Amino acid sequence: MDFWNVVARLGEAQILLPALAVVSACLTWRSAAPRTAAWWLGLTALAALVTTATKIAFIGWGAGYAPLDFTGISGHAMFAAAVLPLLAFAALPARRVPALSAAYALAALIAVSRLATGVHSISEVALGFGLGAAASALALALGTMPRMPVPRVVVVGLVAWMVATSAGAPPSRTHGWVTSIALAMSGRPQPYTREMMLQQWQARRAAAVR
Repeated sequence: MDFWNVVARLGEAQILLPALAVVSACLTWRSAAPRTAAWWLGLTALAALVTTATKIAFIGWGAGYAPLDFTGISGHAMFAAAVLPLLAFAALPARRVPALSAAYALAALIAVSRLATGVHSISEVALGFGLGAAASALALALGTMPRMPVPRVVVVGLVAWMVATSAGAPPSRTHGWVTSIALAMSGRPQPYTREMMLQQWQARRAAAVR
């Protein structure tokens, strides 16, 4: 597996959501910051709902935007920007500025990996990163400072979890699930694809200039 594919795996929901759940529990019961945990969970859930809705709308009904090559918000970029900054903040609340800077930088790298691997377009990655970053920044702004950091053993365990799963976990099946939902809702026998959208757009442009 090459560098960009390894980086991209760090943005998978199956890796980040368990980490979010563990740290949210620590913020609530150990660090006396339940408000931060509640905002983080709620805003991440909202961002995930918006992201999934754009994918379902495109796969099931072709609701994309060809001029920007947009077929749905990048989930990897969104989850990385929504989850990683709060993980860093909870682990190092006394050094939150460098911790948050590093986390957002890693999230941006994960977003770039989706371009490098040819999975998403610039518009999809930019919207994903922006949506996730807005969720995490708002959670930080509306939340409370933890009284103490997440226990070191939890931090080490989460880092080990993310490294191990990004290297050896089975591929994420979330896209397949979203596709199944979209087809069931729309009644289409086959998913609408990026190639179909671009071909139809190019055909309309060619017809317009005749």
